[in-house]
Amino acid sequence: MTHQIDPSLNRRRLRIALRQARERADLSQREAAEQVEWSQSKLIRIETGTISVSVSDLRALLTLYGVTNPEQVEDLEQAARGSKGPSWWSSYHEVITPQFAQYLGYEGAADSLHTYHPIVVPAHLQTRAYAEALLAPRGLEKSMFTRVVDLRMERQQRMFDDSGRPACVFVLDEAAIRRQIGGKGVLEAQLGFLLDLGSRPEVSVRVLPFEAGAHYSTLGSFVLLGFPDDDDLLYLEHAAGSMTGGEDLSLTARYQECFREITDMALDESKSADLISRFQQNLGVNSRVTRGRARAKA
Repeated sequence: MTHQIDPSLNRRRLRIALRQARERADLSQREAAEQVEWSQSKLIRIETGTISVSVSDLRALLTLYGVTNPEQVEDLEQAARGSKGPSWWSSYHEVITPQFAQYLGYEGAADSLHTYHPIVVPAHLQTRAYAEALLAPRGLEKSMFTRVVDLRMERQQRMFDDSGRPACVFVLDEAAIRRQIGGKGVLEAQLGFLLDLGSRPEVSVRVLPFEAGAHYSTLGSFVLLGFPDDDDLLYLEHAAGSMTGGEDLSLTARYQECFREITDMALDESKSADLISRFQQNLGVNSRVTRGRARAKA
């Protein structure tokens, strides 16, 4: 399955190219905005990728910045034309916060994703049944409940659709693969899904065993997105969600160090797969024993 380039990716491409061109021209945002007779806020929104840029506005900026290479100009004009329109997640607007929508745009552009989850299997890797069981206690209306699950499934499909998706490293705490979300049958299928995804060359699934002890992010999950042409981005996942990027490089660096420590303590891919497989087999055995006892009582 293939997808057209999402408008958010073209906006990001323009954001980076225009910021770099302005800096090479040795202009501040205020100075550049004054030269083209714009408000500074408009230029800021273009450079943060929150709005698209018209071809005519793009040409004005490129002229100001001295970008004259015909191929580069044409390339950026095509990106400007492709920066308009809704992103794939726009149809889920009723269940997505603006902050998470921004994160999805970054996630779609990343060439690497490193994440740690201490409590449950992360949304990227959930089966539908597991996601439904996990969300059930929230008491969402049926229509909203279905939309949230559908969003997770489409996001997952796009991430693992074999069309040049990012290299992913998922570190799951042992608690996440033991917690029986939805019961033994649902967890058994979920663990099988983890094994299937972990067998892909671009996906690494590793388990942090209980005996590893404490570390910097013991109580919380986080995601690190890597880009070949921009600063890495840190997303701290909690009830409200939180995202930081180039404006807090020290915090991002601390979590990068934390992830290195976690991966050093985690089981390697082979041993992780063996552990997950053992848990899955035990669930299957226990389920069969339970069903057998139930039939005997009947």
